[in-house]
Amino acid sequence: MERPIFQVKPALVHPLWLRICHWLNALAMLIMVTSGWRIYNASPLFNFTFPAELTLGGWLGGALQWHFAGMWLFGINGVIYLLINIFSGRLKHKFWPLSPRALANDFIAALRGKLAHEDLSHYNTVQKLAYLFVMFDGIILVCSGLVVWKSVQFPLLRELLGGYDNARFIHFYAMSAMVGFVVIHLIMVALVPRTLLAMLRGR
Repeated sequence: MERPIFQVKPALVHPLWLRICHWLNALAMLIMVTSGWRIYNASPLFNFTFPAELTLGGWLGGALQWHFAGMWLFGINGVIYLLINIFSGRLKHKFWPLSPRALANDFIAALRGKLAHEDLSHYNTVQKLAYLFVMFDGIILVCSGLVVWKSVQFPLLRELLGGYDNARFIHFYAMSAMVGFVVIHLIMVALVPRTLLAMLRGR
């Protein structure tokens, strides 16, 4: 008599809280970037504007409302994500240590298309640095955004960022860096579709 064959369930790659934070953050960034482009168009920093079809809000007032809604989602979700990472020990376990030699090797492997992705629960050095950069960039976005939004209420933060006008530029550059990360992130997901499945179902 044959014994029943039991299939081993794949190990959990991303816990539920992480997946919720990830998709809420994706929604918040979509809202903030597209509404932010509409706000930028009302008072451009450079000699270009974004196509209206890629913006959200329809007009400046509508874009500001969308931006503030996205701001609360982005800020609260980001604080929850950081706190869980810090107090659970995940931040130290997943993103450290960082080695310059390992970073150089992984970066060269990535350029050659030979960066390994067999174990999705393990981040290579390029991923570690990229995700740490996004966390830092998110903090810069929030701080510069507060100065642009409530400059008078945050005088110390305004001075640290070099004044209101400088904060606008910092906010724009931080947004551009975030969009650049998202583009590269989507390319990597297209090259390794298993990462999307893991973020959807956890395994």
